[in-house]
Amino acid sequence: MNFPSIFRINRPSRFNINPRHYDPVKEEIKGRTEMIKRDLERSGVLSPEEEALLERRVSGNHSSIRGAFTSGSPIKKQPSNIMDNTGLIRMIIIVLLVGGFGSYIYLGPVVVYYFFYLAVAGGLLFAFLRLKPRKKNE
Repeated sequence: MNFPSIFRINRPSRFNINPRHYDPVKEEIKGRTEMIKRDLERSGVLSPEEEALLERRVSGNHSSIRGAFTSGSPIKKQPSNIMDNTGLIRMIIIVLLVGGFGSYIYLGPVVVYYFFYLAVAGGLLFAFLRLKPRKKNE
């Protein structure tokens, strides 16, 4: 019987992990192979070296996910798009900021309007190029 207390006593966390998927056929096959291995070891037919060789041969099932994450890594070289290059985009932003600051100092607030007109022209050019139908090679 516990006495009431004003202090909290830390107790270890307890949890129960239940498997999400249970394959009874696979478990039965695994149990049978283990039983056959024990019988062969007891009878002296299977030596430890042969057991290791058999284990390597049987466990040849590699994961299907192996190599799936290398598509974007430097291991597999893929042609990159010019807009995917973050260094180029970063350089363009820095040049625009430094150029805008320098031109604001030399020309004054009228530069804001120039940048606005340039942005609108760039947006229209981008929209025109995106909406233009692409020619199909036949």
